Amino acid sequence: MTTLHQEHTAHEHTHGPDCGHPEVPHGDHVDYAHDGHLHRAHSGHWDECEPAAHTAHASHEHQHGEGCGHTRVRHGDHDDYLHDGHRHAAHEGHWDDH
Repeated sequence: MTTLHQEHTAHEHTHGPDCGHPEVPHGDHVDYAHDGHLHRAHSGHWDECEPAAHTAHASHEHQHGEGCGHTRVRHGDHDDYLHDGHRHAAHEGHWDDH
């Protein structure tokens, strides 16, 4: 899965372990959920960290939802669930990797 390099301009807030925004492990870095989207540190600025393509998570039988045991993170118009170091989002009868 690839992500687009889109700088989040005019971002004066510095994310970190005590900033109050949920930390979202994402591959080799940590994203921060903020205002319905995800930010990551990159070369002295903050980038949007969004998937560039639709990637279905194959063989995912677990159903995420209230009480499933995974952290829920608001992402745009839906909720993602943190699971095994990545995010899952419900999409047309299956789960996507975000």
